[in-house]
Amino acid sequence: MSDPIRLLHFADIHIGMENYGKTDPSTGISSRVMDFLRRLNDVCEYAEEHEADLVIFAGDAFKSSTPNPTYQREFARRIKRLAQTCPVVLLVGNHDIPAMTQKASSIEIFHTLGVENVIVGRSDKLHLIETGRGPVQVATVPYPVRQRLLADVSSRGKTLGDLDFLLRQQVDTVIRSLEAEVNPDIPAVLTGHFTVQGAKLGSERGVMLGRDVAVMTSTLASPVWDYVALGHIHFFQDMNKGHIPPVVYSGSLERIDFGEEGDTKGFCWVNLARGETSYEFIEVAARPFVTIRADVRNRPDPTTDVLKAVKKVDVTGAVVRVIVTATPENDALLRDRDIEAALSDAAFVAAIQRDIDYPVRSRLGVERPEGLTPLELLDRFLVSRQTDPDRIERLKEVAEVMMTDEDLNNPG
Repeated sequence: MSDPIRLLHFADIHIGMENYGKTDPSTGISSRVMDFLRRLNDVCEYAEEHEADLVIFAGDAFKSSTPNPTYQREFARRIKRLAQTCPVVLLVGNHDIPAMTQKASSIEIFHTLGVENVIVGRSDKLHLIETGRGPVQVATVPYPVRQRLLADVSSRGKTLGDLDFLLRQQVDTVIRSLEAEVNPDIPAVLTGHFTVQGAKLGSERGVMLGRDVAVMTSTLASPVWDYVALGHIHFFQDMNKGHIPPVVYSGSLERIDFGEEGDTKGFCWVNLARGETSYEFIEVAARPFVTIRADVRNRPDPTTDVLKAVKKVDVTGAVVRVIVTATPENDALLRDRDIEAALSDAAFVAAIQRDIDYPVRSRLGVERPEGLTPLELLDRFLVSRQTDPDRIERLKEVAEVMMTDEDLNNPG
């Protein structure tokens, strides 16, 4: 048997995320953007040192579909570096797609210029790629665009649920048709940028299914594939754990916000072989995000208590937020300047947030409304306004759909 093909799989770089950063004077680029570029450097170095045969980037190169020229240049430099080592597949993700379907994606230029060793996965297609250790088949399934996949479907008389089901059927059909083209004697990889039903958004958050198509794991876990390389969800996970083929979200290379504070970041190193594929997750040194909580209710010198809480945590090089639970009486005694000074080793202080413990709010019928979910707060508010119970339920259903849409608008 020939040696396994060495595949590096990564996704969701989102170059252009500038939140919690400041301009780097040496480059003129946001320090947070430099974090993402450094992680991409880590990928390049690993691919070179371990002699990768193939690199698959599973979508979302930039924060938006219209990145500025500087970000495009920095991304292109690193893709060119990877392509000097081995073939590179760039999959089109939802952040790479322009609002108008007639416009080009943000990574289309690699295809237009015919950049050597770079294959742009801009359509549902099976590619045969020659590598240093033999051929590989890579099926590309870019982010499912509703307007394209449902172009011939009339929406008249159909609910949103009906259209979601039809969209999933279309994606399933696309994947099944690609399966039929696979040569069973050559290793085969499926790469896609979409949500798989049951995927976790993060270590403490599940994906709320809404307007995003949700592909079933069973659709992807076909023995036709030796590995399924996914993008779109930022949390590393194997949706077919313990079984062949691995169906893997590599996750993102950097933390986007505090919702990813506890998540490990990195990429996947795959030993690809027909029916015997294995992989490992390679962690990268992503920028730490740290939350410091201090309860100073009824404390005479609340600032001192907050400073003690800060000293217990290593904030070196981290993006930090401090959440202080105080009372209306001692809130005014908090000295933000002293707290900021104690955080001088942090890369960025995102917020010094006050959670004020007000007296009982009888109007909502609870002592601590801050602990309620948005839907629970809405329910309490409508009840306090003596709203008809049936109308309350209808309003809550509409609110839940709106909140789900917002959560899934840019999940990956």
